[in-house]
Amino acid sequence: MAKAAKKNPLKARLRALTAELMLIPGLSGYEGRVRRRIAAELKTLGLASHSDRLGNLIATLPGAKDAPSVMLFAHMDQLGLIARKIEANGLVRVERLGGVPEKALPSQSVLFCIGEGRDVPGIIANKSHHATTPEEKYRVLPYPELYVDTGLGSAAEVLAAGIDVGTPIVYAPKVVELAGDRLAGTSVDDRAACAVMIEVARALKDAKKRPTVHLVFSVLEEFNLRGALTAANVLAPDIAIQLDLILATDTPDMTARGDVRLGGGPAMSLYSFHGRGTLNGTIPHPALVRLFEQAAAKERIPLQRSAHIGALTDSSYVQLINGGVACIDIGFPARYTHSSLEVCDLSDLAGLTHLLVAGLTGIDGGLSLDRDDYPE
Repeated sequence: MAKAAKKNPLKARLRALTAELMLIPGLSGYEGRVRRRIAAELKTLGLASHSDRLGNLIATLPGAKDAPSVMLFAHMDQLGLIARKIEANGLVRVERLGGVPEKALPSQSVLFCIGEGRDVPGIIANKSHHATTPEEKYRVLPYPELYVDTGLGSAAEVLAAGIDVGTPIVYAPKVVELAGDRLAGTSVDDRAACAVMIEVARALKDAKKRPTVHLVFSVLEEFNLRGALTAANVLAPDIAIQLDLILATDTPDMTARGDVRLGGGPAMSLYSFHGRGTLNGTIPHPALVRLFEQAAAKERIPLQRSAHIGALTDSSYVQLINGGVACIDIGFPARYTHSSLEVCDLSDLAGLTHLLVAGLTGIDGGLSLDRDDYPE
């Protein structure tokens, strides 16, 4: 690791900060610990930040007044569970918060987030195999049938430990360093992008040429995709760039979904849509597609392309505020999303950092956001 750090300090910083952020619990609506850590990191860069009432963390880098203003944002929160009922014997029933895959829940280690130094570990029970019927072996248990075992033997003991109805629960925070540049673990979505944003801020803070860039570390993305809206309404940016994962499709179960490869470089979404109740998505503004294509070509950064149904980001709502905001989703490939062990590649994070710096410093007063300047 020392040799790698000496050879590529950007990757070394991304590795250290991404891993640190992955280990901090921050369920959607309970992002305070993550926010305070990021605010401290921004302070070391000499950047002041503040929070709005929802909990979004905002820092602004003033820039050229004749250039379109930019909101660059990534979400701090993670998905998980909420304590719903405490049984008399101390077992805890849960509600799902966010797109938690039910089939991946039994046997998972979890953490009840009571407060720093007071969190309580638990496990999601899995019926003993010796007592499982043939029919049960192939059934995915709906989450209302699951329960969490903390080892505490009564409701009174559970309450005394600080666990009550409404207590937030996350996958037990974990980082696994895989071969090469790959990191696995909890909340790669979207702590990796938060780390990238901090590195972008490091690069931009002393740049002689840049637009005004508002850095927004947002809340509530996994809950209802609207946490960034309050920040966008106040900042009123001309451009909004959401940083998030892009579905990697280089495993046997994903090959029909696209051509995004882990380690193949950053990616941009050309189309996203979510039809299961949400009925929203993002088709990026053509000016931003061109901006990042040109930046990637100039800097010789491989730029992958994605179009998918079933996932979307805050940009789908941010694009609709005021008179409309030019939006695009740019991100890093990730495998096994929304599971307790997601995977990213540090080379992609470094490439994403370089791409964003190149793209952002290319925004000036000559960038038109008039769609008629980009004929189809």
